[in-house]
Amino acid sequence: MADQVEHLHVELVAADRTVWSGEAAMIIARTLEGDIGVLRGHAPTLSLLTPSVIEIQVAGTNQLVVAAVDGGFLSVANDRVSILAERVERAEDIEVDQARVDLEEARRLLDSSNEAEQRVRHAEARIRAAEKVS
Repeated sequence: MADQVEHLHVELVAADRTVWSGEAAMIIARTLEGDIGVLRGHAPTLSLLTPSVIEIQVAGTNQLVVAAVDGGFLSVANDRVSILAERVERAEDIEVDQARVDLEEARRLLDSSNEAEQRVRHAEARIRAAEKVS
């Protein structure tokens, strides 16, 4: 019998770069259907992500990779997880004060644009991600 994979292999990818790649014990993400936790042996899944926070528990450590995404896709198959989004920001790269300014600006635009609601949710996710690691 073949050796079982001990961890998940994860790729966190933005449109312009790979943000993080490595082995993980667990992933938590928010899909259109609700929150999803992914452990080794998870059933194959393809889901749409909402603007939210992604949490990746790095295998064999207490390290938690936290990032904000503006939506995107989550794919799980054979203990491999791909998280693909147009914009991905690691929590430690988010300037909370600027994120708060962006959130207030997006809230002011809510009445004038459908896109503004998406901007509000993304700005809120950025703040939550940054606060998780501070």
